[in-house]
Amino acid sequence: MATRVALLSRDQIDQLPERAREVVEYRKSGLSLNHIQGCPLDCAYWIRHTYSLWDQRVPRALMSDARAVEELVTHRYFQPHVTPVQVFNRATDPFLPVVRPHTLAVLEDLDERGLTNHVLVITRHQMKPEDRERLNQLRHIKLTLLFTYSGIDNKEIEPYPSHVAADSLKLMSGPARRRYRTVLSWRPLVPGLNDSPEHLDAAYRLAQHADATVFTGLFYRGEIAGYYKANGLPEPYDETARRKIVPETLEQRVLAAFDNTTPLFRKTSCAVAYAHGLPDYNGHYGIGRELCDISGGSTPRLTGPTWPSSWKPIPRSLPNGSRSAARITASSSAPAAATPRRTSTGRPPSG
Repeated sequence: MATRVALLSRDQIDQLPERAREVVEYRKSGLSLNHIQGCPLDCAYWIRHTYSLWDQRVPRALMSDARAVEELVTHRYFQPHVTPVQVFNRATDPFLPVVRPHTLAVLEDLDERGLTNHVLVITRHQMKPEDRERLNQLRHIKLTLLFTYSGIDNKEIEPYPSHVAADSLKLMSGPARRRYRTVLSWRPLVPGLNDSPEHLDAAYRLAQHADATVFTGLFYRGEIAGYYKANGLPEPYDETARRKIVPETLEQRVLAAFDNTTPLFRKTSCAVAYAHGLPDYNGHYGIGRELCDISGGSTPRLTGPTWPSSWKPIPRSLPNGSRSAARITASSSAPAAATPRRTSTGRPPSG
């Protein structure tokens, strides 16, 4: 696999912050592969602030794609067919023109090994019809494309327009038959920035194109808060937090904006698992209060009529005037790998 972005020298790599030198990183959702770093999109809330890589706008490679994949599959925490993998989710966009060949090479390498792991690729960039054809040739990995969309129109916070991700989601969701799945990653939701009725309705309409939707708030870490202050940006919260922030009142408004045929979740793994018709690979069910539950109760959320047989629908109502919704609960006695027919919800069959 040829390196298509500049390959850093050993001395240059040694000068990077310690976390930035970590090509394979353990995350709560599995392993993250990030041997290319640097992005010109400049979204003020991006996680790369926390890796001291904000000023790195030109993508650079720490090693070849082949070596990076080998480090991933030989990592002590990697289990073939089990460990979820995220590709280029930390400090670049996987479909920047110069990064795209690397992304495709990594995915094809994993697929050629016969691995059936979940592989998540998160982007906000423009995708092309040839991407659909290339990705639809993958036969083994469970690929999910997550399209980061916020609807934020403040160019100081999000210079790269959200409509690009929206158009890419529609494009990649279009084929009647495809092997990959698409998820609308609606984030970050920030009061006063993108929570108007018009913003919520636009997200609802966009969600109709995706296999599932996940929403969350701002990951307002100290490094991100510092960037906001240094650049005179409006600070959304008085304090920083370790977790992403979604005020309860805003969450209730989101719930009211969606109906019972639109799969909606607050956890990424819940949305990905739903899209593939499989149990949640993060095991959110059964950990205290079930984390796939979108409304704070004791049952995970169902919006959509067809789930693996381990999930049972429980209807519920929302306030007058809202679109109807439903929730789900799980039955631990049901087969763990049951897979439903997806065509009844419009979700494309594999093949």
